[in-house]
Amino acid sequence: MIQLLVSLPGLILIVLLFLFISLKILKEYERGVIFFLGRFQKVKGPGLIIVIPGIQSMAKVGLRTIVMDVPPQDVITRDNVSVKVNAIIYFRVIDPQRAIIQVEDYLYATSQLSQTTLRSVLGQSQLDDLLSKREEINSKLQQIIDQQTEPWGIKVSAVEVKNVDLPQEMIRAIAKQAEAERERRAKVIHAEGEYQAAEKLTEAGEIISRNPTTLQLRYLQTLTEIAAEKNSTTIFPVPIDFLEPFFKRREPEKKQ
Repeated sequence: MIQLLVSLPGLILIVLLFLFISLKILKEYERGVIFFLGRFQKVKGPGLIIVIPGIQSMAKVGLRTIVMDVPPQDVITRDNVSVKVNAIIYFRVIDPQRAIIQVEDYLYATSQLSQTTLRSVLGQSQLDDLLSKREEINSKLQQIIDQQTEPWGIKVSAVEVKNVDLPQEMIRAIAKQAEAERERRAKVIHAEGEYQAAEKLTEAGEIISRNPTTLQLRYLQTLTEIAAEKNSTTIFPVPIDFLEPFFKRREPEKKQ
């Protein structure tokens, strides 16, 4: 009887210790991949689960989106320009079983795959495309990486090229190119303005030629503008029609 009482507290202690070791709590965004004697059994969670020590083992996997910074990579573009580019990749685990079984370390594997893909894709692009067509390059990177990580149970939602570091001589060349482009646009705009002004002047001349009264009003407007400038000498434009009677009167005198 005494031995039974002595052993009962010990048994209770062993049971409590066993439960303490066996009980696991997984959060809402966590899953546990359970192995039974080394073989895959099931995926459990979230909440309270039991993992029998010595017989079962568990690998915990998070399902939240992971933001990974891809280290800067030295890339030579298709037009032989050396640049240093880094990026950000957004991905998450959608199949915990494959993320644990199909690859040893899915975080490290995804990081290495992102670096090699970044060098490969950007190496096939020209510098102008890398600077101006960023969205197309991001989409292409996302599709390639997502396709290669799909067997691991990983979904790549987005890839963003973060920084593009150019050599100093290339920065100066781009600045000169931009300045030349601005000068070209300024000259084109100036030429278009002169062309439009010439068109309007031609239209105005045609209207004035069809209506002589308009020409007289233009003369009066010119006189008003000259008077407003307070000039010491005023030039009065006289239509040639006003002088025509004087010319006709002198013609008989010359014939005599």
